[in-house]
Amino acid sequence: MEQIIILDGNNFSDEEGFYNEVDKILTKNLNWKTGHNLDAFNDLLRGGFGVYEHEEPVSLKWVNFEKSKKDLGEKFTDTIMDIILSHEHVEFLMD
Repeated sequence: MEQIIILDGNNFSDEEGFYNEVDKILTKNLNWKTGHNLDAFNDLLRGGFGVYEHEEPVSLKWVNFEKSKKDLGEKFTDTIMDIILSHEHVEFLMD
């Protein structure tokens, strides 16, 4: 069964908070810090950082998306969505 990863917009309200949440849900047991930028986010989505294997099929469900869109801005959330959708192994769901 495909793993479902939840990105909850209630857990962040700015870009730094977004990156912290992404670290929390997409990495596990790393002994180094990830970058807090869109390139690093793109890399994390590929997998292989302790949560799922490299390009293993997963579902990413973004709950409270509308809150995130207001908090982060439409341009930033559109860019994030474009990055997510560029990964064929990631099924993107919104709530």
